[in-house]
Amino acid sequence: QVQLVESGGGLVQAGGSLRLSCAASGRTFIPYARGWFRQAPGKEREFVAAISMNGVITNYEDSVKGRFTISRDNAKNTVYLQMNSLKPEDTAVYYCSATTRGASRQLVDYDYWGQGTQVTVSS
Repeated sequence: QVQLVESGGGLVQAGGSLRLSCAASGRTFIPYARGWFRQAPGKEREFVAAISMNGVITNYEDSVKGRFTISRDNAKNTVYLQMNSLKPEDTAVYYCSATTRGASRQLVDYDYWGQGTQVTVSS
């Protein structure tokens, strides 16, 4: 089992920045790719970004390319999501996830999930 805990969410004005963190504990000796997903009220959970186990491969949802950056520190078992130029449509609960299937964009590929952290962007 792997436990994931997100932090760093909050309220920010449009154009602002936030940095989300996700710390992993448990069976962290297994090489996991990590992902970020988000879910807005009344909508399905959607892919945001993913990073391979060694950090070489990253994938982004089109609407966040150039604004969000995913990174990881394997020594700390932590993955980050730097979010810049935030827009009201980025408002959602952001979830951290882990998978052994590479930097997948598919929600069904992820085995472990955090509890989520709320990001609210005001206009």
